[in-house]
Amino acid sequence: MPAVSSHGLNTRETRGPLLLGGTTLLTVLAILGGRVLLRSQHHPITPELSDAQLWTHYRWSGNPEQRREAALMLGSRSGESPQRRRRLLTGQGWGPAPMAAVALKQQALAAKSLGRDQEEQQHWRDLLRRFPTSTASADARYHLADHQPKLKEELLRLQPGHPASLAAAAELPDDADQALIQSSALHLARWGASWPGADRLLRKACGAITGVGLKQQQRLKLAAALAELGDSQSAELCLQGTPLAPPQALSIGRTLLRGNEKQQQRGEAMLLQLAKDHPDSQEALNSAALLSEPLRPKQALIDALPESLQKRSADVAAARVRLAGGEGGLVVLQRWPGHPASWQLQWDLAREALLTGEWELARSWLTAIPAEQLPDPLRARQQFWLGMSMGKLGDRKGGQEIWQSLTRQQPPGYYTWRAQARLGSGNLPALSGGKILAATKAERLKSVQRWSPLNSGSPLVDQLWRLEMHQEAWETWRSAAANATPSPQQLLLEGRLRLGVNDHWTGLNRLWRANLRLVSPACEARQLLHNSLHPRPLLPLFLAASEQEEVRLELLLAIARQESRFSPGVASPVGAVGLLQLMPTTAAEVAGEKLSAAQLREPDRSAVLGARYLGGLLHQWQGNPWLTVASYNAGPGAAESWVSGELDEDPELWVERIPYPETRLYTKKVLGNLWAYLNNSSTNDASTDRCSQ
Repeated sequence: MPAVSSHGLNTRETRGPLLLGGTTLLTVLAILGGRVLLRSQHHPITPELSDAQLWTHYRWSGNPEQRREAALMLGSRSGESPQRRRRLLTGQGWGPAPMAAVALKQQALAAKSLGRDQEEQQHWRDLLRRFPTSTASADARYHLADHQPKLKEELLRLQPGHPASLAAAAELPDDADQALIQSSALHLARWGASWPGADRLLRKACGAITGVGLKQQQRLKLAAALAELGDSQSAELCLQGTPLAPPQALSIGRTLLRGNEKQQQRGEAMLLQLAKDHPDSQEALNSAALLSEPLRPKQALIDALPESLQKRSADVAAARVRLAGGEGGLVVLQRWPGHPASWQLQWDLAREALLTGEWELARSWLTAIPAEQLPDPLRARQQFWLGMSMGKLGDRKGGQEIWQSLTRQQPPGYYTWRAQARLGSGNLPALSGGKILAATKAERLKSVQRWSPLNSGSPLVDQLWRLEMHQEAWETWRSAAANATPSPQQLLLEGRLRLGVNDHWTGLNRLWRANLRLVSPACEARQLLHNSLHPRPLLPLFLAASEQEEVRLELLLAIARQESRFSPGVASPVGAVGLLQLMPTTAAEVAGEKLSAAQLREPDRSAVLGARYLGGLLHQWQGNPWLTVASYNAGPGAAESWVSGELDEDPELWVERIPYPETRLYTKKVLGNLWAYLNNSSTNDASTDRCSQ
């Protein structure tokens, strides 16, 4: 063996560790560099991408998370092709990320649609085993409960507010015993009284005879839920002498006020007793507000309220001003400038002065509350009429400056339209006839709708929204949402989510409540709220009706938004039915044949008949939008009796003189919707350039 020098041995001994360390370092650097590269290549998937762009990401992206996002979005766009969804989602349930649970759920639903029972069950089991605390696991428990009954109990206990839990509570066998009926009804009363089928269970659990065995607190919960649904008779029956706690007394009393004369009297007595028994509570304040609500409140009820409550209630103070013919109004407005009761009182007093031509008095009422302390709809109303009052008083320039500021700051609506009209630029386009066809064609050619993020505070909810998985986003948010009184920002969030799942009836209600509570919002929030309040669902249907009947698309949208909130199945208390709420006799006259309620609920039929009726009204009134819209609500005969010269000179005052409060508000709402739709270049989630001006 040849001799080895000590120098050569040392070199080999040190070179080995150096090579090993260098290789390890290079490997780590390569991994880190690869991650950075992948992140740099991960451009967020958004609804603005076309199917072709999504397909490119799905096939060629170097980021596996992006490939999964593309697969999920493509899958959500393949609603009528479960086979395609199944192919897209195969293998996408990898890893520990929350989206893996969503992918497994979608795989299970695709398998269910294809009748692959064993495959479906396997996906549900994998989902529950790997992600037992995820929102999606609620669906796994629900679908596996037929073979594992304990999973239903687990579902109701662990995920009580999830739609799957509410469905499980509402779906009872015909031979269910009373204990099961009552436990399910109590669950629904707490977490989802408005869930389909809940009302039946609530009544069954708390009837005159079947309510035996319920504890007082349970009766109170069930009665409050029935009151929430507007069934005051069943709510009272459920109580069976149970002493009322303040929250339940308030809920039931409020519902009774909406009933017949005898129910109204019982409601007044219930609310008055609540105020006397608990004068320092928030419920007492709310009771006082309800008793003070009518334009001419009952003096005896106001006087019977505890004195301490009267002194701290803005609603009672406003009611006393009304009873006194306006005396003391300025004191109330200055003491409670940020209270809704003061906002309403200010308008009532100002409107009375406007209608009598007392312009200086109107101006003083309108300036009693600073504009920045009012929500946007009320602020726009205040500013328009303030400009009008100043013009009538001879300060034409000052009035125009107010209108110019109003049109710059506020989104398009009734009062911005009227301000622009007064400034000379608020002319409406043709609303019917052949001229509107070009506008309808242009609407068909519009580019991909713009999109904005949800910003819910939950990364998962925001990601699901971004991937057009609106149902998943809604269920995930709803499962975690608290039952506390929502803030205006939460109402905006809930409204957008509900629109995403096509619950336009509730969604638009939440958005309007947010609009009436947000004071001086940031420009971006104001614009987002405004655009969300003017969605364009069922657009192909409205476009077809617009073209067929030659009635402007935006007018159809404006009417449908006010009539049904784009909900085809609703019916009014007086019998109007469908998307555009036609009375059966009117619909039969327009259609030339008698139609059933089911036929009137068909969205395409309702849109065409509504457009045809509108076309006739526009022809009758020679295109006059005021008389057309008022006629749609109150009938042409009533509208004809209101025609006067003021309609041409001061149409805003003409509207305020309409003797039917419902028609008065309706006319302003629809014409405001029309102006908003005419001036919104994009749909509900889009933001415009107004905030950058």
